[in-house]
Amino acid sequence: MGTRERIIGAADQVIRELGAARATTKEIARAAGCSEALLYKHFSRKEELFLAVLLEQMPALAPAMSRLRATAGEGDPAASLEEFAVAAIRFFGRSLPLIAGLLAEATLREGFRQMLAGNGGGPHVPVAVLGRHLAEEQQLGRFPAGTKPHAAAALLLGACFHRAFVVSLVGGSTDLGTDEDAAADLVAAVLGGTGGGPAT
Repeated sequence: MGTRERIIGAADQVIRELGAARATTKEIARAAGCSEALLYKHFSRKEELFLAVLLEQMPALAPAMSRLRATAGEGDPAASLEEFAVAAIRFFGRSLPLIAGLLAEATLREGFRQMLAGNGGGPHVPVAVLGRHLAEEQQLGRFPAGTKPHAAAALLLGACFHRAFVVSLVGGSTDLGTDEDAAADLVAAVLGGTGGGPAT
Protein backbone atom coordinates (compact mmCIF):
# COMPACT_ATOMS: atom_id res chain seq x y z
CA MET A 1 0.00 0.00 0.00
CA GLY A 2 1.36 3.41 -0.99
CA THR A 3 1.61 6.42 1.29
CA ARG A 4 -1.40 8.15 -0.24
CA GLU A 5 -3.62 5.10 0.21
CA ARG A 6 -2.35 4.66 3.78
CA ILE A 7 -3.27 8.26 4.59
CA ILE A 8 -6.76 7.87 3.10
CA GLY A 9 -7.31 4.67 5.08
CA ALA A 10 -6.11 6.36 8.27
CA ALA A 11 -8.42 9.33 7.64
CA ASP A 12 -11.38 6.98 7.22
CA GLN A 13 -10.50 5.25 10.49
CA VAL A 14 -10.04 8.51 12.43
CA ILE A 15 -13.29 9.99 11.06
CA ARG A 16 -15.21 6.88 12.18
CA GLU A 17 -13.58 6.95 15.62
CA LEU A 18 -13.56 10.69 16.36
CA GLY A 19 -15.93 12.29 13.86
CA ALA A 20 -15.01 14.61 11.01
CA ALA A 21 -14.72 17.76 13.14
CA ARG A 22 -12.16 16.16 15.48
CA ALA A 23 -10.30 14.32 12.71
CA THR A 24 -7.32 16.68 12.57
CA THR A 25 -4.47 16.24 10.12
CA LYS A 26 -2.22 15.61 13.14
CA GLU A 27 -4.41 12.69 14.27
CA ILE A 28 -4.66 11.34 10.72
CA ALA A 29 -0.90 11.57 10.17
CA ARG A 30 -0.28 9.77 13.48
CA ALA A 31 -2.71 6.99 12.51
CA ALA A 32 -1.02 6.71 9.09
CA GLY A 33 2.46 6.58 10.65
CA CYS A 34 3.70 9.64 8.81
CA SER A 35 4.37 13.31 9.42
CA GLU A 36 1.86 16.08 8.75
CA ALA A 37 4.34 17.47 6.21
CA LEU A 38 4.16 14.22 4.26
CA LEU A 39 0.37 14.24 4.48
CA TYR A 40 0.31 17.73 2.96
CA LYS A 41 2.52 16.58 0.11
CA HIS A 42 -0.36 14.36 -0.98
CA PHE A 43 -3.31 16.55 0.06
CA SER A 44 -3.15 20.33 0.00
CA ARG A 45 -6.05 20.72 2.44
CA LYS A 46 -8.14 18.68 4.83
CA GLU A 47 -11.22 18.91 2.62
CA GLU A 48 -9.29 17.35 -0.27
CA LEU A 49 -8.39 14.41 1.95
CA PHE A 50 -12.01 14.03 3.09
CA LEU A 51 -13.18 14.05 -0.52
CA ALA A 52 -10.68 11.28 -1.29
CA VAL A 53 -12.08 9.26 1.62
CA LEU A 54 -15.60 9.74 0.29
CA LEU A 55 -14.73 8.83 -3.30
CA GLU A 56 -12.05 6.17 -2.83
CA GLN A 57 -12.38 4.53 0.57
CA MET A 58 -16.11 4.06 0.94
CA PRO A 59 -18.32 1.72 -1.07
CA ALA A 60 -18.61 4.10 -4.01
CA LEU A 61 -21.73 4.94 -5.94
CA ALA A 62 -19.79 5.64 -9.14
CA PRO A 63 -19.51 1.95 -10.20
CA ALA A 64 -23.18 1.43 -9.35
CA MET A 65 -24.12 4.46 -11.46
CA SER A 66 -22.05 3.13 -14.36
CA ARG A 67 -23.77 -0.26 -14.15
CA LEU A 68 -27.16 1.45 -14.03
CA ARG A 69 -26.40 3.47 -17.18
CA ALA A 70 -25.50 0.25 -18.98
CA THR A 71 -28.78 -1.52 -18.12
CA ALA A 72 -31.30 0.83 -19.74
CA GLY A 73 -33.58 -1.32 -21.87
CA GLU A 74 -31.89 -4.55 -20.79
CA GLY A 75 -32.61 -7.25 -18.23
CA ASP A 76 -35.03 -6.85 -15.34
CA PRO A 77 -35.51 -3.13 -14.59
CA ALA A 78 -36.50 -3.84 -10.98
CA ALA A 79 -33.37 -5.91 -10.38
CA SER A 80 -31.17 -3.12 -11.74
CA LEU A 81 -32.84 -0.58 -9.46
CA GLU A 82 -32.55 -2.89 -6.46
CA GLU A 83 -28.82 -3.34 -7.04
CA PHE A 84 -28.40 0.43 -7.23
CA ALA A 85 -30.51 0.95 -4.09
CA VAL A 86 -28.40 -1.53 -2.10
CA ALA A 87 -25.23 0.28 -3.20
CA ALA A 88 -26.78 3.61 -2.18
CA ILE A 89 -27.84 2.34 1.25
CA ARG A 90 -24.33 1.02 1.93
CA PHE A 91 -22.66 4.17 0.65
CA PHE A 92 -24.83 6.39 2.83
CA GLY A 93 -24.29 4.14 5.83
CA ARG A 94 -20.52 4.36 5.59
CA SER A 95 -20.45 8.06 4.75
CA LEU A 96 -22.80 9.27 7.51
CA PRO A 97 -20.02 10.07 10.05
CA LEU A 98 -18.23 12.18 7.45
CA ILE A 99 -21.43 13.87 6.26
CA ALA A 100 -22.49 14.66 9.84
CA GLY A 101 -19.12 16.23 10.59
CA LEU A 102 -19.17 18.34 7.45
CA LEU A 103 -22.66 19.62 8.16
CA ALA A 104 -21.77 20.49 11.74
CA GLU A 105 -18.58 22.43 10.93
CA ALA A 106 -19.15 25.56 8.82
CA THR A 107 -15.56 25.91 7.59
CA LEU A 108 -15.33 22.24 6.63
CA ARG A 109 -18.72 22.43 4.91
CA GLU A 110 -17.74 25.45 2.84
CA GLY A 111 -14.37 24.00 1.90
CA PHE A 112 -15.97 20.71 0.92
CA ARG A 113 -18.63 22.54 -1.09
CA GLN A 114 -15.90 24.30 -3.08
CA MET A 115 -14.12 20.99 -3.67
CA LEU A 116 -17.31 19.37 -4.96
CA ALA A 117 -18.06 22.33 -7.24
CA GLY A 118 -14.56 22.05 -8.67
CA ASN A 119 -14.95 18.40 -9.67
CA GLY A 120 -18.64 18.48 -10.64
CA GLY A 121 -19.68 16.18 -7.81
CA GLY A 122 -22.24 16.40 -5.07
CA PRO A 123 -25.27 14.65 -3.63
CA HIS A 124 -27.41 15.82 -6.55
CA VAL A 125 -25.41 13.76 -9.07
CA PRO A 126 -26.76 10.27 -8.19
CA VAL A 127 -30.30 11.67 -8.25
CA ALA A 128 -29.70 13.13 -11.72
CA VAL A 129 -28.16 9.88 -13.01
CA LEU A 130 -31.01 7.78 -11.62
CA GLY A 131 -33.59 10.26 -12.96
CA ARG A 132 -32.14 10.04 -16.47
CA HIS A 133 -32.10 6.25 -16.24
CA LEU A 134 -35.76 6.16 -15.20
CA ALA A 135 -36.67 8.59 -18.00
CA GLU A 136 -34.98 6.30 -20.54
CA GLU A 137 -36.77 3.29 -19.12
CA GLN A 138 -40.04 5.22 -19.26
CA GLN A 139 -39.54 5.97 -22.95
CA LEU A 140 -39.01 2.24 -23.50
CA GLY A 141 -42.23 1.42 -21.63
CA ARG A 142 -40.34 -0.18 -18.73
CA PHE A 143 -41.23 2.45 -16.09
CA PRO A 144 -44.75 3.70 -15.20
CA ALA A 145 -45.89 6.33 -17.68
CA GLY A 146 -47.64 8.49 -15.10
CA THR A 147 -44.61 8.82 -12.82
CA LYS A 148 -42.15 11.73 -12.89
CA PRO A 149 -38.71 10.06 -13.26
CA HIS A 150 -36.63 12.67 -11.43
CA ALA A 151 -39.08 12.89 -8.53
CA ALA A 152 -39.06 9.09 -8.29
CA ALA A 153 -35.25 9.15 -8.26
CA ALA A 154 -35.21 11.67 -5.42
CA LEU A 155 -37.75 9.62 -3.46
CA LEU A 156 -35.82 6.37 -3.90
CA LEU A 157 -32.45 7.83 -2.93
CA GLY A 158 -33.99 9.79 -0.08
CA ALA A 159 -35.50 6.56 1.26
CA CYS A 160 -32.11 4.83 0.91
CA PHE A 161 -30.51 7.61 2.95
CA HIS A 162 -33.27 7.34 5.57
CA ARG A 163 -32.74 3.58 5.82
CA ALA A 164 -29.00 4.08 6.37
CA PHE A 165 -29.66 6.82 8.92
CA VAL A 166 -32.12 4.74 10.94
CA VAL A 167 -29.89 1.65 10.91
CA SER A 168 -26.91 3.72 12.06
CA LEU A 169 -28.93 5.02 15.03
CA VAL A 170 -30.74 1.88 16.19
CA GLY A 171 -28.28 -0.76 15.00
CA GLY A 172 -29.52 -4.24 15.76
CA SER A 173 -31.99 -3.11 18.40
CA THR A 174 -34.96 -3.74 16.11
CA ASP A 175 -35.64 -5.97 13.12
CA LEU A 176 -35.06 -3.79 10.08
CA GLY A 177 -34.43 -6.62 7.65
CA THR A 178 -31.52 -6.77 5.24
CA ASP A 179 -30.42 -4.00 2.89
CA GLU A 180 -31.54 -6.22 0.03
CA ASP A 181 -35.02 -6.59 1.55
CA ALA A 182 -35.28 -2.86 2.05
CA ALA A 183 -34.09 -2.14 -1.50
CA ALA A 184 -36.63 -4.58 -2.97
CA ASP A 185 -39.48 -2.97 -1.02
CA LEU A 186 -38.44 0.57 -1.92
CA VAL A 187 -38.08 -0.25 -5.62
CA ALA A 188 -41.46 -2.02 -5.60
CA ALA A 189 -43.01 1.12 -4.12
CA VAL A 190 -41.38 3.34 -6.77
CA LEU A 191 -42.58 0.99 -9.51
CA GLY A 192 -46.09 1.03 -8.08
CA GLY A 193 -46.07 -2.41 -6.46
CA THR A 194 -45.85 -3.69 -2.92
CA GLY A 195 -43.02 -5.40 -1.11
CA GLY A 196 -43.06 -8.06 1.54
CA GLY A 197 -40.40 -7.07 4.07
CA PRO A 198 -39.41 -4.04 6.15
CA ALA A 199 -38.09 -1.02 4.25
CA THR A 200 -37.31 1.35 7.11
